[in-house]
Amino acid sequence: MDVQFPGRCNMPVNETFARRMRRERLHRHGDQGLLVVALDHPIGAGPIVADGRLDPLLRAAADNGADAVVLHKGALPHVRTHWFKGLSLIVHLSASTVSAPDPDAKVLVTHVEEALRRGADGVSVHVNTGSLTEARQLADLASVADACDRWGLPLLAMIYPRGPGVRERDPDAVARAVTLAAEIGADLVKTALPADPARIAPIVAACPIPVLAAGGATGGGAHAVLEHLGAALRSGAAGAAVGRLIFEAADPAAMTRAVATLVHHPARQPMPALR
Repeated sequence: MDVQFPGRCNMPVNETFARRMRRERLHRHGDQGLLVVALDHPIGAGPIVADGRLDPLLRAAADNGADAVVLHKGALPHVRTHWFKGLSLIVHLSASTVSAPDPDAKVLVTHVEEALRRGADGVSVHVNTGSLTEARQLADLASVADACDRWGLPLLAMIYPRGPGVRERDPDAVARAVTLAAEIGADLVKTALPADPARIAPIVAACPIPVLAAGGATGGGAHAVLEHLGAALRSGAAGAAVGRLIFEAADPAAMTRAVATLVHHPARQPMPALR
């Protein structure tokens, strides 16, 4: 691919360099792990803030150690660009709703070029392996991976074993899912890792791309989620991608700091206290 510069010879675009540059830009806090705050939930589950304003959550992320946030394109006109001086933007490309006949059936709702026009540093796609529509979701992921290669944009695959008869955190199913993400062309993969830390290490060691631990539901309490994330990080996970843990917290800023301490300072013990 060539870019036309008036008055100059054509200059080739090194897409591998562009993708690597943007991937490194996601790591706002160096190489000590990646903390992604996922705020893509409103399409699936409805409002995540009572007043519809996401700026306080973006402030909590930007000021307390997060590296990137995930948003749908429609949220962007309603938030301040100021937060992205120190925070990377990942635009989520797929969606489903809890009221659908099959909530696991994710579909693409925008594309890579649109995400670039909106200022994205990267994009993400959700895939549920074992779901009834797995084939279409894999085809969508492959299509997005091809576009990311073309435009030099990092791709985060949010991939979960979900569907009839599928156990989400089953170690074998998780290992297959993260490997699939790498094989199709993702740069990063987020998934729900097994509860047993001993089963996490072989999964992340065998995956050729960084694995981010999902936070997941907070029904067991925030401390239980933090303990799981800490164990995953000590077992080799490259970071964490959390949403509900942050936006359902009484103090999102304090919760972001707690997760950031685990991600960016994994040797720091005991677990950071929450006020």
